[in-house]
Amino acid sequence: MPDFTIETTYHLPVFRHRTYEADTLDEACRAAIEDDSWDIAEKDFNSAGAIHITGIWDGAHAAYAGPPIQIPPQFDEPVQRRARHFEILLGLLKILFDNVRAARRPSLDWLDRSAWAIARGEAILAGDPDPEEPVDPPKPSHVLVRLQENRVRDAITAVLEVDSNFKGLTPEAVTDDEIHVACLSIATTMDFSDVVGNAEFQAALLAIRSAHRRLASD
Repeated sequence: MPDFTIETTYHLPVFRHRTYEADTLDEACRAAIEDDSWDIAEKDFNSAGAIHITGIWDGAHAAYAGPPIQIPPQFDEPVQRRARHFEILLGLLKILFDNVRAARRPSLDWLDRSAWAIARGEAILAGDPDPEEPVDPPKPSHVLVRLQENRVRDAITAVLEVDSNFKGLTPEAVTDDEIHVACLSIATTMDFSDVVGNAEFQAALLAIRSAHRRLASD
């Protein structure tokens, strides 16, 4: 039976009560947000967040010793899972609303995507795995970014020149293996959904403008 090292996390709220004198409620709230003094802070154990998985590694006692395993979505932090799905729902809602406003029938493709998004939302609320996405014919995909290990080494040099927390550490002390493992970790765990979503919408707008110019010139 294989071993897995699992990192679990829960977020514990910290609060304080302090009086602020201000001309308006907005100014008082802003002063409270910008107040860096937490000497009277208290922990709210009754409002602790849900326990969730923040790291998985293959093997016993293997935390951060190698590339992490992708976390199944049902074990992610619920509030973050809901927040990421909100972006998908918002995009679908904009498209469907535009169809309604233009008195157009929504395409079957977007109806299928909407049905999947609803099923995924229900799965998130139930703490279940994501449903299978609608199966479409394969479409071309494009690489938006490439994480290059030589550029990471350049960044290490730049960081060490200005960050006093690592005083005494030279760029040469960071091995190629450490850079490789770090890149694998970022590539498998970093969430690029915002960047990809923005690129998709920008590409859609560019294609629409191209088609509009082409048809207008006919």
